[in-house]
Amino acid sequence: MILVTGGTGLVGSHLLYFLLKDNKNIRAIHRKSSNFKAVKEVFSYYSETSEEVDTLFNQIEWVEADITEIPSLSEAFIGITHVYHAAAFISFKSKDYAKLKKTNIEGTANVVNLCLINTIQKLIHVSSIATLGKEDNGILISEKTQWNPEDENSMYSISKYGAEMEVWRATQEGLDAVIVQPGVIIGSGHWISGSGVIFN
Repeated sequence: MILVTGGTGLVGSHLLYFLLKDNKNIRAIHRKSSNFKAVKEVFSYYSETSEEVDTLFNQIEWVEADITEIPSLSEAFIGITHVYHAAAFISFKSKDYAKLKKTNIEGTANVVNLCLINTIQKLIHVSSIATLGKEDNGILISEKTQWNPEDENSMYSISKYGAEMEVWRATQEGLDAVIVQPGVIIGSGHWISGSGVIFN
């Protein structure tokens, strides 16, 4: 069974749809305040009828858990073989650093530790292009661009870089993991938050 964190977010809800269409068994965690309506809205962009949306949505085993709370998260890992970790807190405000650190770094540490404990076969961690360094003289950055902690990095960048370090640490302890570093994520749904605001 596959576990998806951040399943009610933009990336997570699109991911859930395609995993379901590929006939995967899925468990997704959600917080008490999560918006399932947004997930169904994303599903509706791909589906012809509301019945199809409901059928797909009802195939997901939803579990109330938070990546920052180990007891509930531990239960969500029972019977899991693969993990897509898409949960994150996004903010570029310095006042949000404590929450960014708690969610993005400590939350990811919890996820990778439970992956190790439960001998998860593979972790896919959704990171950000914000974890890459900066180049001088207009040179384009790539995955080889080195992170420089002395640069004026945003609080978000620092927290996502810290999260990647947790994943890399886990790979040294035997976890098979992949990190993806998207830039601005653009897709249907979630028009009043994240990159959807650009269109709104």
